[in-house]
Amino acid sequence: MRELRSSSFWRAVLAEFLGSLLYALLGLGASLRWAPGPPSVLGAALAFGLAQATLVQVLGHVSGGHVNPAVTLAFLVASQLSLARALGYLLAQLLGNLAGAGVLYGLTPAPVRGTLGLSALHPGVGPGQGMVVELLLTAQFVLCVLASFDDRHDGRPGSAALPVGFSLALGHLFGVR
Repeated sequence: MRELRSSSFWRAVLAEFLGSLLYALLGLGASLRWAPGPPSVLGAALAFGLAQATLVQVLGHVSGGHVNPAVTLAFLVASQLSLARALGYLLAQLLGNLAGAGVLYGLTPAPVRGTLGLSALHPGVGPGQGMVVELLLTAQFVLCVLASFDDRHDGRPGSAALPVGFSLALGHLFGVR
């Protein structure tokens, strides 16, 4: 519980909140349909991947730049994060994503909002299939993050930014359709 009294803990939690807010705002904002026609899967994938890479680079030295609850849970399970820090990160990520979606909602004209960039299962894909695809893509992403932040590498979070961003973009390119 001593960790809860440290300023570095609260700075890291604030960084996760801010990172999640920006991630939701930028990623979902890039997924909106501003013009008629099908949404740009490549544009959305690049937006999410570039946002993740940027946030890892900017926030990595403060909190690790997790931004994603799956990443936080993976670090907890791998014993690279305390339970108190993981819970703080998860709460901050949840609130940050809600705030980011709220800001996007407030900034976006009503005719463009739609579902705020949220996707749904393709009509030919069942819930079980969708869940398996999501689990596989999440595993691919989390494994990339864990490998990129492995202490046997040079230990600098900045070196992890590109592979993490590319991994996320790859998952979007495969899974969005």
